[in-house]
Amino acid sequence: MVESDPTAEYIVTLLSTTDLPNQPSLKARGLAWRLLSASEVLLGAAIVIGHNVFRVVPNEVPILFVLGLVSVRVRDGGWSAIGFRRPESWLRLILIALAAAVLRIVLGDFVIEPLAAHWWPPIHAPAGTEHTAGNIKIALLWLLIIWTFAAFGEEISYRGYLTLRAADVGGRSTVAFWLATLLVSVLFGYGHYYKGPTGIVDSSVAGFILGAAYLLTGRNLWAPVLAHGVIDTVGVIVGFFGWEG
Repeated sequence: MVESDPTAEYIVTLLSTTDLPNQPSLKARGLAWRLLSASEVLLGAAIVIGHNVFRVVPNEVPILFVLGLVSVRVRDGGWSAIGFRRPESWLRLILIALAAAVLRIVLGDFVIEPLAAHWWPPIHAPAGTEHTAGNIKIALLWLLIIWTFAAFGEEISYRGYLTLRAADVGGRSTVAFWLATLLVSVLFGYGHYYKGPTGIVDSSVAGFILGAAYLLTGRNLWAPVLAHGVIDTVGVIVGFFGWEG
């Protein structure tokens, strides 16, 4: 009698990104469902590019935030579809979020930016961050923006909404979610177009790391929200104490 390998079963469970409990299979919903999802992704991409590249659309985050919540509520029956639910283990989720934050910071500071410096100018920081050094009021204001607009707003918009709809097109299979994460990561990079070419690449990589944390926790949105918040909080702390290289 062959015994199953507990480690292998855990890895399969970790990487599985099939439909959440009590959600009907996408395969049963047909072509119309997938086409509608594809149209939402195209609309979302147009909004991201329209604001960040061409400046003909208001900021994409509030728009995608509202569109996403309405879409998921109407089409999926509840907001748990984007991943806001209690995890089986908060400890495991927090460890994955922290690992994602560390990986993103290390890659950005020690790999992406030094390599990109051979071809492109340095990353343009968000307007206003230059006043953070030694100013506790400005630093606290940025922390408020980080944990609302960035951590919750961007993660619901990009990881929760656009990734879900892009994965719809592929039937929400494991491969579909990873490809959707890759696509949305590129959009996330262009969502930071103001940072310049290096910033677009850096933010795209950041988006993929955040998306990976989302998938590796069974599509629990708390993971990228926490990781995103920690990453940007470190940036505020570094700016406040003037620790930039």
